[in-house]
Amino acid sequence: MHYPHLFEPLDLGFCTLPNRVLMGSMHTGLEDHARDFPKLARYFAERAEGGVGLMVTGGFAPNMVGWLTPFGGTLSHAWEVNKHRVVTNEVHASGGRICLQILHAGRYGFHPLQVAPSKIRAPINPFTPRALSARGVERQIRAFVRSAKLARDAGYDGVEIMGSEGYFINQFTAPRTNHRQDAFGGDAARRARLATDIVRRVREACGPDFIIIYRQSMLDLVPDGNTWDEVVAQALAVQEAGATLLNTGIGWHEARVPTIATSVPRAAFSSITARLRPHMRIPVIASNRINMPEIAEQLLSNGSADLVSMARPFLADPQWINKAKSGRRDAINTCIACNQACLDHVFQKRMATCLVNPRACNETTLTVQSAPQSRRMAVIGGGPAGMSAAVTLAERGHSVILFESSDELGGQFNLARRIPGKEEFNETLRYFRHRLDELGVDVRLGQRAGIADLKDFDHVIVATGVLPRDIKLEGIDHPKVVNYQQLLRGEVKVGARAAIIGAGGIGFDVAEFLVSDEVSPSLDPTLWAAEWGVDMRYEDDRGGLTEPRVSPSPRRVWLLQRTDGKPGAKLGKTTGWIHRATLKHKQVKMLGGVEYLRIDDKGLHVKIDEQPALLEVDHVVICAGQVSQRELLAELESAGVAHTVIGGADVAAELDAKRAIDQGVRVAAAL
Repeated sequence: MHYPHLFEPLDLGFCTLPNRVLMGSMHTGLEDHARDFPKLARYFAERAEGGVGLMVTGGFAPNMVGWLTPFGGTLSHAWEVNKHRVVTNEVHASGGRICLQILHAGRYGFHPLQVAPSKIRAPINPFTPRALSARGVERQIRAFVRSAKLARDAGYDGVEIMGSEGYFINQFTAPRTNHRQDAFGGDAARRARLATDIVRRVREACGPDFIIIYRQSMLDLVPDGNTWDEVVAQALAVQEAGATLLNTGIGWHEARVPTIATSVPRAAFSSITARLRPHMRIPVIASNRINMPEIAEQLLSNGSADLVSMARPFLADPQWINKAKSGRRDAINTCIACNQACLDHVFQKRMATCLVNPRACNETTLTVQSAPQSRRMAVIGGGPAGMSAAVTLAERGHSVILFESSDELGGQFNLARRIPGKEEFNETLRYFRHRLDELGVDVRLGQRAGIADLKDFDHVIVATGVLPRDIKLEGIDHPKVVNYQQLLRGEVKVGARAAIIGAGGIGFDVAEFLVSDEVSPSLDPTLWAAEWGVDMRYEDDRGGLTEPRVSPSPRRVWLLQRTDGKPGAKLGKTTGWIHRATLKHKQVKMLGGVEYLRIDDKGLHVKIDEQPALLEVDHVVICAGQVSQRELLAELESAGVAHTVIGGADVAAELDAKRAIDQGVRVAAAL
């Protein structure tokens, strides 16, 4: 059997899970409105059909004060049960099991009704919570129990009680946020009482044949978090209270350590689960940055965990389990942990989806159906937009030729994958190459298609991408000047001092490239933990923090932008701070409001705050935007060839793989 530990059934006593994979909780935005529950049902059903052993919904609040956002997903009244049955019925019809996550936001609730153990405002929230009285705590416990009973009535196989990531229960367990001196605060046992009371009373209310997952914070990654002994004691108490499974959470939302971004090494926190597991009788679940079957198999085979939790990998590929089980590892559309279409969307109050799989959460509206008749299709350009279009056309039964003028597929992804922390982009390229081959797409590398090659096609998709934008500046032709493509392709070796013109996403990527060592921290968990000050052994402080040990940059780098304000302000909502912090650690000088004057043998002449300055650099890297490559359009229009322009050839603004892949799929699905 492929991955034997991964596909070993797990007997829970009253039911048996078919494999060791939990689809972890992930808010999509479909949970918040009853009208979206049929979409939510199909979303989960496709993952059940794909072989997931057990799934957990996005978080549902047990009452109003526990809302994450006003009028967000809630299960607190009997009249809400029927909408949930739409989900559970479809999941069960598809052969799956599903638990509802009960998530009380506490002081993370973005509304004025929030409550918490103590009156301490979260640094990521403008609202200050109301401190609960002892009777108020009891009301919250009853709300959890009521929500669990309603979940059982709605057909859920169990619940996950959210006790990590800095939410309500976690706020009680940590001295950082619990300053009480009553039955629910003070020493570690009293701080953990809320968790154990909730689990015990949910077990009493829902019976012995109901799955209770408790999600506990293993590493708070904030000052005044829990100690390791307190983590173990809490886990044992929750076990005795009646939990079926113990899931692991890593880091609070206010922590200044990344935990699930692509720059975090795969399975970076698995040693924590491995350390806890010998203490426990109930199965323990490892989580965070587990995205491929060989990683999951290793964690299970070496005893680090009894199950693995993956959330975003099932956004990327609902057939992940079936593909792994049949030995089709290369066919998996891998989650690259970019956050661009999932978490970034949720924080922008938009529905989540996936950069590499635009059908995620769009299963009922974005369908790829067989075409009424096969037609001859040409795709010009083998970047993300062109590859996604070619794959979708072939899936519909069309005959497809993909022309790529270079000697490799990938387009801008071939540059992105060279950035430290973005090595996962290699997986997307592997997936597309495999899928194109599997579908029999005729891929013609090193061939620049002209109008003579395209006249006989029924339709041509132009995905020719972008070129770096030239800027007008005295000395722009100086030997010191290099554009980002030349740099990332290795055509130029930059000296010990460099200035970057342009502080958008590309400028930040180039800066990280220039300050990186030979070994990327994203590929070395020990190096990564040292750079971010993560103490997996809890030797220095509560919460698993220690003093960061950042390796020095091999270069002195200036990152400049013409516009006023802080560079990087338009980066991703959930990852921009990581990029800014990384460059700050490496002593990169980030400046806004810079006027560029000229480049000469001395370096880059600028004005900063209206004052002339000279940056004595060896190279100036231009990251000042892109222009579309659209040379073919006039010829196609003149010849009357039906065509559609997508990706960078359509819009050359800041490189956007999310838009490119989505556009490729949608255009091809409609042709």
